[in-house]
Amino acid sequence: EKWDFHELSLQGPASGNPYKEVQLTASFSLGPRTLTVSGFYEGQGIYKIRFMPDAVGQWTYLTSSKHETLNNKQGQFTCVKNTGMNHGPVRVAHKYHFAHADGHPFKPFGTTCYMWHHEAEDKQAQTVKTLSAAPFNKLRMLVFPWSFVNKGNPALGVFQSDAEGKFDFERFNPAYWANLEKRLHQLRDLGIEADMIVMHGALPKHAEAFYLQYLTSRIAPFRNVWWCLANEFN
Repeated sequence: EKWDFHELSLQGPASGNPYKEVQLTASFSLGPRTLTVSGFYEGQGIYKIRFMPDAVGQWTYLTSSKHETLNNKQGQFTCVKNTGMNHGPVRVAHKYHFAHADGHPFKPFGTTCYMWHHEAEDKQAQTVKTLSAAPFNKLRMLVFPWSFVNKGNPALGVFQSDAEGKFDFERFNPAYWANLEKRLHQLRDLGIEADMIVMHGALPKHAEAFYLQYLTSRIAPFRNVWWCLANEFN
């Protein structure tokens, strides 16, 4: 559907550090218009590219990479009209208001659950159940846990870590990102916008651009994601 995302999954190199060493992009075209997006490494030799089409019609794509197994992959898909609760991303409308991309009004009534997706599985499920019966249509949340060290569910660190809990800021943790995407899908299905605070915690300066590139490559295609650079005290 329009404003959903099309996902390509490709098999590629798994040796070394693919998060850092492998570059992958794809160009998506509809008529004379072409948009280029970055891919990302999922883990286990799997690379993905996600694209949110904003117009109906027959789109074509072509990948680009220095690695032969990822380069020059091409294909097409048909984007169909949006349906149901899918009104597209929220934007500023009429200077002081908000509306979805199709013009459907959005009146934010939000709540905050900073690190709910870092909690134990049962508490995450309980939160989704609570939200399903609540009036909120926007949820403010962190990417990282509040204290940067994940005390709720240590298996869900944003980055991979060693036996002592020290983060490797050049390798991401696939389990965390898979769970984040699961929760974003659930919020989307409930009609809830995810207001993501992206810079939080003691992230080294050299890791910031690397992290932001990966973050946006993975979750920018979710139409219910909002970007907040930092919290007010940052």
